[in-house]
Amino acid sequence: KVAEFLLRIKAIQLSPNEPFTWASGRKSPIYCDNRKVLSHPTVRTFVRQLTVEAVEKQFGKVDAIAGVATGGIALGALAAQELGLPFIYVRSKAKGHGLGNAIEGDLSVLSNVVVIEDLISTGQSSLKAVDALRQAGVEVKGLIAIFTYGLHVAKAAFADAQCPWMTLTDYPTMLDQASAEGYLNDGQRGLLDAWNSDPVGWSEQFENQSNTP
Repeated sequence: KVAEFLLRIKAIQLSPNEPFTWASGRKSPIYCDNRKVLSHPTVRTFVRQLTVEAVEKQFGKVDAIAGVATGGIALGALAAQELGLPFIYVRSKAKGHGLGNAIEGDLSVLSNVVVIEDLISTGQSSLKAVDALRQAGVEVKGLIAIFTYGLHVAKAAFADAQCPWMTLTDYPTMLDQASAEGYLNDGQRGLLDAWNSDPVGWSEQFENQSNTP
């Protein structure tokens, strides 16, 4: 159902024949912007409820919810409100003024958290937040995100960091839903499968084909 919603509101967009350009400069047949969830009350409520259920089922009793800036702030705050828990959030880098905080909120009242993120790509930004919390003396019981591209590099990074994690939906589920609803034909599905297996090689091959006269 989450995959269905993300496709419907165009939080996930698929374009295997005319790929998107990521910030890294690489080409990708998929682009995900889960901040669009916030603009759709029905979807927002559904995702919030699933997040709350996941926190309770996967990680039990926790002291607080921590959002990763910026994508995880709103969902994390919504989940914390429903759970009746404190909320904090982690910046991508410490402020250059004032107290120079990397973590915003009152850490004195908590010892452990579950981290909320909107999207897992390589996992680096999420794990940077996890590391900041750990350095501040906060136990990270785990991380929950809405969606993951399912890249091997992310799986390896979370394993190395010994950080349990889960997502409300994932890349294979989304592809199955997209195929079932007619967003993709078999050839396009094959391109998206190939990208997931080797994103860098897929991007390079597309660039080479585009530059061929």
